[in-house]
Amino acid sequence: MTSLKPYLIRSIYEWIIDNDLTPHLLVDAENNHAILPQQFVEDGKIVLNIRPQAVQELSLGNEEIQFNARFSGKPMHIVAPIAAVMAIYAKENGKGMIFDQEGEESDKTPPPENKPPTRPTLRVVK
Repeated sequence: MTSLKPYLIRSIYEWIIDNDLTPHLLVDAENNHAILPQQFVEDGKIVLNIRPQAVQELSLGNEEIQFNARFSGKPMHIVAPIAAVMAIYAKENGKGMIFDQEGEESDKTPPPENKPPTRPTLRVVK
């Protein structure tokens, strides 16, 4: 079964744009497959403005998010694997979604060995 995460990212992005707000991504900059401007990384994370006026050729794919943008006047091609996306939210009001990083396939930590399956849990998101 395909991951639900890229579909949620796309739908929240559309909702933010439809409400004339500014979509931002919080990305784990320590992911080995991420291509990000390292000078803007803080505490292993980076916030990216993906407003249509700020980026070119935005692709919200199932495996990664890609776009072209300028950082300090220099053009750069950005690649953020879906597994590295920690949140998508509107800059103006903070509404959006934070993604649970546990259980995500990540390139920075090996998978746990022989852990017994846990029961699913639900959290209230306000």
